[in-house]
Amino acid sequence: MHLWSTHITKEHFGAIEELKKIGFDGVEIFLASPERSSYEEVGRFAQSIGMEVNGCLGMGEDQNLISEDASIRQAGLDKIKEAIDNIHAAGGTNICGPFHSAFATFSRNSPQEVEYERSAEMLRLAGKHAAQAGVVLTPEALNRFECYLCNTMAQLRKLVDLVDHPNVRGMFDTHHANIEEKSYAEAIETIAPVLGHVHISENDRGTPGSGHVPWDESFETLAKVGYDGWYTIEAFSRDDVDFANAINVWRNYNERMDICRDGYSFVKGMLEKHTA
Repeated sequence: MHLWSTHITKEHFGAIEELKKIGFDGVEIFLASPERSSYEEVGRFAQSIGMEVNGCLGMGEDQNLISEDASIRQAGLDKIKEAIDNIHAAGGTNICGPFHSAFATFSRNSPQEVEYERSAEMLRLAGKHAAQAGVVLTPEALNRFECYLCNTMAQLRKLVDLVDHPNVRGMFDTHHANIEEKSYAEAIETIAPVLGHVHISENDRGTPGSGHVPWDESFETLAKVGYDGWYTIEAFSRDDVDFANAINVWRNYNERMDICRDGYSFVKGMLEKHTA
């Protein structure tokens, strides 16, 4: 639902119905707002039409889990717990995103061991809270221009292993891999033992299948490692201007519903091709 807004309300219910008609099984919503009632409302509506709801979360500099300041780390943990409670209220069971550290916040150094340890400690505590709600956290590696703690699947696997909690797994995003990984197959195989979520995202954030991501390699390897979770299309637009500006989206890559319709057909075709 990032194509529409970071705050999904009843005004977006018509769009969710359209996605249901196309064939989607669920939607992914951003969890920035603390308003519990709006998530309950979205969850009730989605359930009424047979759709599921997943969540996505990012962290600001004042919620950075790898900060030297313990109060900032605590603020980050509190935000993750709030998001867990809100996705639970919406009936969802997964939260993905780069919440292992703050978005677009850099130390001007390479990632330090103590930073992995700080993030792991907070994520372990978040995992305990998530377990009580039946939610799985799937932190995401981002490209070098958006974070520095986890850019690759090897770094993300290292972090998830440090966390060592069953409710904290990892996710694979085809857009970021296009920038950071030398091999999609090797990247997927690296994260496979802890893989809990997948974002299908073209190199330009437009319609999946319209760019140069190595899609056959991606879907073939995901099938090979036995991944059977969500394949969520992540694409962006300029409709939510504040969000678009924050993530450096300066143009519309394709028409919104074209991304949804053509993207769905593409993903379904890839799954049929590569899944026995």
